[in-house]
Amino acid sequence: MNFTEPDHIRQLRDTLERFVEKEMPRAAAAQWDKNNHFPRDVFDKLAGLGVLGLTVPEEYGGAGRDILATMVVIEELSRRSLAVSVPYIMGACYAGMNIVECATEEQRQALLPKVADGTLIFAYGLTEPDAGADLASVKTRAERVGDTVRINGAKRFCSGAAISDYIYALVRSGPEGERHKNLSMVMIPSTAKGVLITPIEGMGMKGAATTDVSFDDVEVPFANVIGGEGGWNKGWPMLVGPGLDVEKLEVAAIGVGIARAALDDAWAYAFERRQFGKRIASYQSIQHKLADMKTQLHAARLVLYHAAWLANEHQPCQVETSMAKLFATEVCKAVALECQTIFGAYGYVKDFDAERYVRDALLMPIIGGSSAVQRNNIFKGTLARA
Repeated sequence: MNFTEPDHIRQLRDTLERFVEKEMPRAAAAQWDKNNHFPRDVFDKLAGLGVLGLTVPEEYGGAGRDILATMVVIEELSRRSLAVSVPYIMGACYAGMNIVECATEEQRQALLPKVADGTLIFAYGLTEPDAGADLASVKTRAERVGDTVRINGAKRFCSGAAISDYIYALVRSGPEGERHKNLSMVMIPSTAKGVLITPIEGMGMKGAATTDVSFDDVEVPFANVIGGEGGWNKGWPMLVGPGLDVEKLEVAAIGVGIARAALDDAWAYAFERRQFGKRIASYQSIQHKLADMKTQLHAARLVLYHAAWLANEHQPCQVETSMAKLFATEVCKAVALECQTIFGAYGYVKDFDAERYVRDALLMPIIGGSSAVQRNNIFKGTLARA
């Protein structure tokens, strides 16, 4: 059993660390957060490194499927700013992985090269006002009219819709009574006539702002149905396939990145801040906090990358990805709050990144399937394996 990262992963981390320091300085990240701004120019430079192609096979212009490397990119970017890491996920994962797993060959040839070069990103249009964890209850309707699909309905918490090329939407394409059998996945251009995007002001995850989206007689070509003819009314298996496991890992990787940043800042501050004539790092209470944070983070990284390795090897990993998502995001929240505690009053003001870490961390156990949902997955998945 070898836990040493392979050479290509270490080289990738080094490349991304240099990229983050050069192109994503702290002051810029703070400004993106303040203005809820997506730095497209930085994203384009990131695409120039080739990392958007880590979910795209080589025959479509990518670097080849590498889930471990993809999680490394998410972790490293999230240490500095979700305004870059979340759009990266929207491209490499939301677009790349779903197209690879679910699209027709014609769709792959047309779309995957755009994922690899950073010119195609998806927003997930899954959640609705009355459908969160129970996505089989979505009410957004899609009606086929010849070679056109007409869509009416609404999506909620559609993060990044305003900066996306397409909203990757789960729609009801048949009678409601049959639930799982009458769902389809459709690419809806975010600028299409009849699409209305309304920002929702949230605490954190700035840059890929969450939104409400409504569809009023939106018409798209039938070619925008993922999987083409074979995908019509077959959207549920696309939703709960391998892409869902990787989505859990994506959020876990964000959590690990935030937690790393929070621990690094708290550690540095503990050796800078002096009280009663001594660095606060000399006090055992602070030492114990830092020790616990470091231990929690180490454990979170192990569970994340073990699950990512299983996914990369196409091994059963539904339980492990749920454990990674549950544990890493709860650790993220705990470490961010301890970081704020070590900073004291300074951790509560916007002049310090500790305040942003808390706002971002509080979201992690919610998105991508709540902690309660992951506990259900772990219990049911373990029973199924018995």
